[in-house]
Amino acid sequence: MLFLTACANMNAPITSKSTGFWNQYILYPFSWFILKLASFFGGSYGWAIVAFTIIVRVILLPLNHLSTKNMKKQSAIQPELQALQKKYSAKDMETQQKLREETQKLMSEAGVNPVYGCLPMLVQLPFMYALYQVIWRTTELKQGTFLWMQLGEKDPYYIMAILAGLFTFLSTYISNLSMPQVGSTGKIMQYLMPFMIIIPAINIASAISLYWVVTNAFQVVQTLLLQNPFKAKHEREEKERLEREHEQNLRRARKRVYKKK
Repeated sequence: MLFLTACANMNAPITSKSTGFWNQYILYPFSWFILKLASFFGGSYGWAIVAFTIIVRVILLPLNHLSTKNMKKQSAIQPELQALQKKYSAKDMETQQKLREETQKLMSEAGVNPVYGCLPMLVQLPFMYALYQVIWRTTELKQGTFLWMQLGEKDPYYIMAILAGLFTFLSTYISNLSMPQVGSTGKIMQYLMPFMIIIPAINIASAISLYWVVTNAFQVVQTLLLQNPFKAKHEREEKERLEREHEQNLRRARKRVYKKK
């Protein structure tokens, strides 16, 4: 009986009289805020969701910036991590324990925290779940329309799903440009992540697809502004060119000394 009551409560429309912590303190404020945004945009619930998404992304901006810095540090020590894996390649328990200790030591010295890489996504998940619940349980949003879509239903033309996947690819691609080293896992995820977004976006409410499109488009702009990946790539290539020239000059100098002898 308690289980059935909870299920009914989770499907009931969200109002100021909704009971329960999740309904009263999470979903109702979200619903109220989006509806207020809609009134600011002339009753457009779609633009309200766009504005809500941008506000969420701005709030998460410091956390995303911290995650990006952590990823760059982790990318910079990839050669050393690979060297450790090669050095401790044996599969016995003692060797693998030594590998974990050396890896942890290296990452600690480099200021790398592996948890930071997952934090932005983990923090966003409650927002996404809450947004889905708000759309489904707020009558105005569920029945609202935006462009060619009914926000509570899937996009009939799959345009939002395709755009969500495209912006996911772009955000990952330009982010990888600024990294000193991109491992095979990073390259695989660059092409895999868009499909992981497109597939659920095909059948999910259009409002959630809209959220994904805006959040990944924001990520693209954020990466371009904060990381300037094309400049970072140019500086890295220029540094590598100078190092190659320096090595070539050293080899020529050694040859001249050898010939004199």
